[in-house]
Amino acid sequence: MTLRVLITNDDGIGAPGIQALARAAVDRGLDVVVAAPLEEASGTSAAMTAVERDGQVVVRPHPLPELDGVPAFGVGGSPGFIALIATHGAFGPPPAMLLSGVNRGANAGRAVLHSGTVGAAFTAAANGCRAMAVSLDVLSAGEATAASGGAAVAAAARVRDSERHWTTAARVALDLLPRLTAAPAESVLNVNAPDLPHSQLRGVRRGALASFGQVQMTVAEAGHGFVRTSLEEPGQSVQPGTDLALLADGYASVTAVRAVTEVADVDLSGLGEE
Repeated sequence: MTLRVLITNDDGIGAPGIQALARAAVDRGLDVVVAAPLEEASGTSAAMTAVERDGQVVVRPHPLPELDGVPAFGVGGSPGFIALIATHGAFGPPPAMLLSGVNRGANAGRAVLHSGTVGAAFTAAANGCRAMAVSLDVLSAGEATAASGGAAVAAAARVRDSERHWTTAARVALDLLPRLTAAPAESVLNVNAPDLPHSQLRGVRRGALASFGQVQMTVAEAGHGFVRTSLEEPGQSVQPGTDLALLADGYASVTAVRAVTEVADVDLSGLGEE
């Protein structure tokens, strides 16, 4: 039986990364359906937001170039919302797997908490669907947007999209599918690839989450009735063995993560006792 896969993202249905990921999935013989936000939804984490008209969420057919026969939809909702309704059959039979990306900009370190790309994967995994988040490292601190929490680039950088190596990240992701299918349920693989031709990639390595993202948000100014934020480089050295360190060295990084998990090392004994 052919594996059914939902492809989504947080950059929007028209982003080049989602086309590269869908193309790679089709080429591997997967049963692909694409559903992504009508507009960019970077930095939305696992938010459940949607645009409704007369009580109905906006869903529009959005065929992708060179992917004839692949059902694709632009949805007036966040990536997490799209992942959730997909698991309930909104776009046909529920998918067995969700691939989110290829995101424009790395989703690395603990900043993955804020990523719409990763949020979609977390939502799918929490609802019984294996999931992977896939990103391409194209970020510089000067191009980041406050909305992304350090996981997207500004519109000015998108003129270079045609020069990016989206297929490198997509190929790394599809090569990792056996690892994902063998992983425990509710696990998510977070994959980041450098913006290099696949032939120049030094390899794929397991990366620990860095303690910070590529950029960090700070309050630049606070006044009467307003706050102005900005993004800056962390000012800390990259920790060896982390996802950010691997990217800097020309490797693709993969990290196994899991959301909304109970912890057992917090002392809650004695509660409710007389």
